[in-house]
Amino acid sequence: MKMPQGVQSSKSCQVCKLVKSLYGLKQASRQWFEKLTIFLQAQGFTHAHADHTLFTKSDASSFTSILVYVDDIILDGTSLTMFADLKRALDRIFHIKDLGQLKFFLGLEVTRSHKGITLFQRKYCLELLQDVGLTGCKPVSTPSDASTRLHQDGGSVFSDIISYRRLVGRLLYLTTT
Repeated sequence: MKMPQGVQSSKSCQVCKLVKSLYGLKQASRQWFEKLTIFLQAQGFTHAHADHTLFTKSDASSFTSILVYVDDIILDGTSLTMFADLKRALDRIFHIKDLGQLKFFLGLEVTRSHKGITLFQRKYCLELLQDVGLTGCKPVSTPSDASTRLHQDGGSVFSDIISYRRLVGRLLYLTTT
């Protein structure tokens, strides 16, 4: 790093001490999360025991939760006034961008109805089908007939073992999320 403009130094071996973290450095995200945590705790939020990125606040008439993933934040609450106050306070300190109702988060499609909240992975499924060339396949309730007997020598060997492992991993991820 070179000395900034306006700083005069007679020695070439002098360095600058950073007062705050620079974006992109290894520790920047941790320091940002610590700053956010201090702010939320000052607002009365507490960490959930099971997940340190989940913050909750409740009183007699309302409940508010905040879920943080890197620099994405989901806010949810029962009190519209508390919700609006929290968004204003976050915007004052962190200059947030409100994206409105939650539609996508970490690859999950989120829909809301009077029955509740539903999570989908339609986009991920379609990408998976496209990658393996099965976008035109017809859906069935089971992968094969229940009376089908499997044989060790039946079928062809998968030609690319790395692609096969990747596909199995993606299918396992899909079934567990």
